[in-house]
Amino acid sequence: MNATRGLALAAALAAVALAGCAKEQTRYGDARGVETLTNQFGSTDLQMMAESMARSMNQAPIIASANLPIVTVQEVRNKTSEYIDTRAITDSIRSELQKGGKVRFAVDAAGMSQQSEELKRQQSELYAKEQAAEIGRMVGAQYRLEGNIVSIVKQVKEAKDVYYKLNLQLWNIRNGLLEWSDEKEIRKTTTKG
Repeated sequence: MNATRGLALAAALAAVALAGCAKEQTRYGDARGVETLTNQFGSTDLQMMAESMARSMNQAPIIASANLPIVTVQEVRNKTSEYIDTRAITDSIRSELQKGGKVRFAVDAAGMSQQSEELKRQQSELYAKEQAAEIGRMVGAQYRLEGNIVSIVKQVKEAKDVYYKLNLQLWNIRNGLLEWSDEKEIRKTTTKG
């Protein structure tokens, strides 16, 4: 009996030792591939929302007919129950819009302090005056892009349903008119079984 228990214990320890020595393998995946690990907000959701909203905004009459309007982008507000990097959403939408070539961007509120610091730095004696950026030459935006992401989560027994909605609005800064608005919805359902 003692020998049997000792043999079983030795086998168990050997299995643990082998598991600890197992090599970790890393491989590249398709960054555009559909991510289905969880029903939480993920990379596929971010890509779908950014592309859909940029496509819609580029087709809006105020953008399509204008001569490169200047837009400032406010960070999307997270009104979900989970942590979502809303700056990543904002950056992806800006990137998609930039690719369309129909919009120019003014510095946003988050980048204003860095912009101001750079202008001040260039006014120092370290820079040649004729090549330094001048204070008072920044261009103000004509439009402000802002929005929210919300979610509704429902769970019944083994099924969990998560609904996400991103809403964006483009406001005319000079007259306060809403020039464009759109929504992108995503629903993800997970069942255990």
